[in-house]
Amino acid sequence: MFNDTATAATLLATRRSGKPRDMVAPGPDAAQMRRILEAAIRVPDHGKLAPWRFLTIADAAREDFAALLRDAYIATKPGPGRVELQAIEDFAHQAPALVIAIFAPVTTSHIPLWEQELSCGAACMNLLTATHAEGLVGGWLTGWATYSEAVAAGLGLTAHEKIAGFLFLGTPSRDLEERPRPDYDKVVAAWPADGPKG
Repeated sequence: MFNDTATAATLLATRRSGKPRDMVAPGPDAAQMRRILEAAIRVPDHGKLAPWRFLTIADAAREDFAALLRDAYIATKPGPGRVELQAIEDFAHQAPALVIAIFAPVTTSHIPLWEQELSCGAACMNLLTATHAEGLVGGWLTGWATYSEAVAAGLGLTAHEKIAGFLFLGTPSRDLEERPRPDYDKVVAAWPADGPKG
């Protein structure tokens, strides 16, 4: 678990995404996964709608998940090559743990869908930060399967739900590389630019 003496600012400043293909065991145990998911759902949520949910894919279900992906892919691209099929197989089995984030908007609510989407994104970010706090690493992937109606149906999504992403969790097998970050002054500004009037 993340060092209790470390500040929340340090936790946020040191979180980095890991590549799922480079993750190895151990992944989160049952207690850690519970803590991670409990943290994930503690996000801003206008209207208290909980417009998101999560599916955990057990180790025993990974081959079924791979079959779902293969069938969905072949249905749209008949006769895929060996490399394509191997990529699907690798995707389905990488990293020790897999959580699928589902955007589940409450369409009858007056709360705009955009705000509900933001809440779903916040839940995914909390999940990644909580994973880091447990001393593990997470990676959030999308790709063609995220937008496949066949994959969504196979996972049991309703007509108005969407896959928000595949969140892979585990232990990094190598040091994480720091990615380039935006220049602070390019993304943060005061308004008005010339200071307050009066």
